Amino acid sequence: MATAQPVRQREADLNRFIQELVPVQTEGVDVQVVFDNLFQLYANPLDLNAVTREELAATNLLTEKQLNHFFAYRQELGPFLSVYELQVLPDFDLPTVRRLLPFVTVDSRVRSLRNPTDHYLTLRMERVLEQQKGFSPAEPDTKGNLPRRYLGDPPQWFLRYRYSRPRRFSFGLTAEQDPGEPFRWQPGRYYYGVNFLSFHAQVQNRGRWKNITVGDFQVQAGQGLVLSAGFFLGKGSEPVAGVRRPTLGARPYASVTEYGYLRGITATYELTKKLHLTLLAARNRRDANIVAGEEPTVSSLQTSGLHRTASELDDRASLREQNVGAHLQYQTDRFQLGATFLQTTFDKALQRRNAAYNQFEFSGKQNRLAGLHGSYVWRNVNFFGELAYSSGSRTGSGGLGVVSGAIASLTKRLDATLLYRHFDRNFHSFYANGFSEGSRTINETGLYAGARYVVYRRLTVGAYLDQFRFPWLRYLVDKPSGGRDYLLQTTWTPTKKWTLNAIFRQEFKEKNLPGTKPVQVVRTRRNSLVLNAEYNPTRILSVRTRVQGGGFRYRGQPGSQGLVVAQDATADFGRLSLSGRLAWFRTDDWDSRQYLYERDVLYAFSIPAYYNRGWRHYLLVQYTLNRHADLWLRWARTDARQADSIGSDLDEISKPHKTEVKVQLRWRF
Repeated sequence: MATAQPVRQREADLNRFIQELVPVQTEGVDVQVVFDNLFQLYANPLDLNAVTREELAATNLLTEKQLNHFFAYRQELGPFLSVYELQVLPDFDLPTVRRLLPFVTVDSRVRSLRNPTDHYLTLRMERVLEQQKGFSPAEPDTKGNLPRRYLGDPPQWFLRYRYSRPRRFSFGLTAEQDPGEPFRWQPGRYYYGVNFLSFHAQVQNRGRWKNITVGDFQVQAGQGLVLSAGFFLGKGSEPVAGVRRPTLGARPYASVTEYGYLRGITATYELTKKLHLTLLAARNRRDANIVAGEEPTVSSLQTSGLHRTASELDDRASLREQNVGAHLQYQTDRFQLGATFLQTTFDKALQRRNAAYNQFEFSGKQNRLAGLHGSYVWRNVNFFGELAYSSGSRTGSGGLGVVSGAIASLTKRLDATLLYRHFDRNFHSFYANGFSEGSRTINETGLYAGARYVVYRRLTVGAYLDQFRFPWLRYLVDKPSGGRDYLLQTTWTPTKKWTLNAIFRQEFKEKNLPGTKPVQVVRTRRNSLVLNAEYNPTRILSVRTRVQGGGFRYRGQPGSQGLVVAQDATADFGRLSLSGRLAWFRTDDWDSRQYLYERDVLYAFSIPAYYNRGWRHYLLVQYTLNRHADLWLRWARTDARQADSIGSDLDEISKPHKTEVKVQLRWRF
């Protein structure tokens, strides 16, 4: 009898998904963190028959009306038999269902522990083929001093092992070695071979113990002013659904981002059906710049995760941080009220360098945060908010943080949101990621309004306007400043084979004008325009054309412009998948650079900066060897015109081209 040929399950293109949700770069959104959290959601799909409202809302894909219809349908007609049953729900259009499918499942509840949902090992290697300055031979100068060089080898290595079943258990190990980082085994200095190791072991739903996690984890509570984790977009092409943060509780951490997680133990206990208590205790070693003295202090916390040179290695794991916290939550189907507490203690005092914009930054060894959050769903309106207060070990360190808003399905076609936030200039929260214009929840006041309108089933338009103010100085902004940001977008699906969309974004901010003494703070303007056309003539082939342009200028100065034209194509033959891109780009300078997401190997993320003038292309091959093994090969190359080199500092290549190769193998047990 002939053996059936293995057929590869079609993988979701997470890079493309993020490109649709965050089409242009936004300062307050760390795209790497968004990707890592999106991957965790993809790796652990939500069971439609067990998912809660908060968990489903966390996908940022559904309106309040769609959420109401989903749970009303499940309550009236019972469990879902298939994920494709979503198509019959009121207001669930085809594009929404397609985007939701990679993140949901229907658990048959007949699988045994020997056949879990997810059990795999992934190995990856990538490197730049040309020699970068940091890996070149070091010649001593006239005084005999050797110049800076990377201490490790050029390849980047990655390993991930995962054994899990949703709502039952999870065990994971992640290891990564960045290019230039040396392999070392010195446990006394926290070196365990590879540069970064992450581990977790989790059990769930054991009687009243809803969750126990040992190792690396994150906690998402309220609007992220005290503890933040999970998939959160902020401002993007989803102008309504993406602004509210759901409360998801504790979850394992499996990212390679080397900050923003807790290492220790957390447990959630069900006091009553509606009242849950989460406790956590953690001890982390953080990268920090240490200033020597009679009592050493910390001038800054490092978040790059890179440890390639002697100075970067000096900063590695140089600060001990301890956290203890608790989260108490009462929740019904439409009402939620929670309280959060977190105390962070360092073994060395933080003391920023003496600069005016650092005057209200955190200083000292201990910071305490207490927060109160809540939400209430009334018909098709969701009211939500969080209030938090920070107090440190030094006088004058207390500050207030507030996020308050509402999301409403006003009519069958119109959804809207309004959100207000205020963060004192001395509000300090090390694990926050609330809605904000800046990259941190500090020194900001703003009002955001967004709307999404379905003109008819195949045509949708959306927009947002955000007005913000920074009451105190910021880095490279030497006076209180402000600005505004707005976006317009439309998506048209004339047929099942065609999808067209356009996005325009304009942002005004105040910044220091370079080269002026005394420093002048002037208004800047950044424009972005994105045009996309996607055509899927068959199930095998899909093509996409993207035109992206934008400009940047200081008021009273000449502006700079950038343009990229990219052609993508994907052919999926079942066991074999081929994807590629050819892109032409031209920018006047670094200010007008353009970022484009690229399709990458599974679990990896790629968003290079298109800068200067030239061409870029890549080819991605995925092949299913058998029912256990999948192989990915990726080749990417940038050719710059009118340039003798690519990159800067130790990453500089003394040639006008850069070639990247990547190989990944996944073994499914």
